[in-house]
Amino acid sequence: MDTKTFALIGAAGFVAPRHMKAIKDTENHLVAALDPNDSVGVIDSYFPSADFFTEFERFDRHIDKLRRKGTAIDYVSICSPNYLHDAHIRFALRNRAHAICEKPLVLNPWNIEGLAEVEAETDCKIYNILQLRLHPSIIALRDRIQGAGDQVHDVEITYITSRGNWYRQSWKGELSKSGGIATNIGVHFFDMLTWVFGNVRYSTVHLNRDDCASGRLELERARVRWFLSVNADHLPAAQREKGQRTFRSITVGGEEVEFSDGFMDLHTDSYRHILAGEGYRLDAARTAVETVYQIRNASAQGLQGDYHPFCRQAR
Repeated sequence: MDTKTFALIGAAGFVAPRHMKAIKDTENHLVAALDPNDSVGVIDSYFPSADFFTEFERFDRHIDKLRRKGTAIDYVSICSPNYLHDAHIRFALRNRAHAICEKPLVLNPWNIEGLAEVEAETDCKIYNILQLRLHPSIIALRDRIQGAGDQVHDVEITYITSRGNWYRQSWKGELSKSGGIATNIGVHFFDMLTWVFGNVRYSTVHLNRDDCASGRLELERARVRWFLSVNADHLPAAQREKGQRTFRSITVGGEEVEFSDGFMDLHTDSYRHILAGEGYRLDAARTAVETVYQIRNASAQGLQGDYHPFCRQAR
């Protein structure tokens, strides 16, 4: 396979090193990176010769010059804030490069239609990182659920990833930029749930705050109670006593699905699939985008009906 060249937008973000590692592990080359924040020394661990820009205009000019002199970028990896994904995907395609975008692909369902139009005008493709679909435990769960036919399962998903005061002051704490808790930290779980258990038939939201959200989904083959939080006070006592800042749990029929391990190489696996022409495209991203959009715009019903038990400690 010929070596491919990459540009990276959002090089100072939390997830960017996973993309740098994936590019290196697949024996390709990062030639340019962009971030308004210049705390990007991690690049030295992967591609110290990559050109780096803090201003989009200069980055844009550089990518355009590469294209005009016959050394166009093959892929643009996008790790920028959620609300900029749509614009940065369009930037990639305008420069005749494929786009590899972190989740959520976009914030609004209609943005997918717009991107489909742009994609159709070029020979380039848009890929979304949906790495949980590649996790061995999740693949095994999907196989088991599909083997059970039309059986409807009771599922409970809990994800608490504590964040400090900085979170609310950053773009992640701004609803119009991040899409809120369900979008920013939950979209990959909602993608996984619909991939395993089928499409959404009904959705209700019990809590929808800036630090946590919770609700209930009825899928084709599951009844799901979900709870997402960035508030350390919502952690179970056992985790707080150990000084742990994260709690992640998925149960199906009361049985825990163990998927804590195996996360580190999922971005590299995603890149291998994309480079082989097997990555997840616009249609794959659609259901999760629609689900979190509906959650974001729903009125919270409060603690009534079949709500997640963690809601009680979040009151």
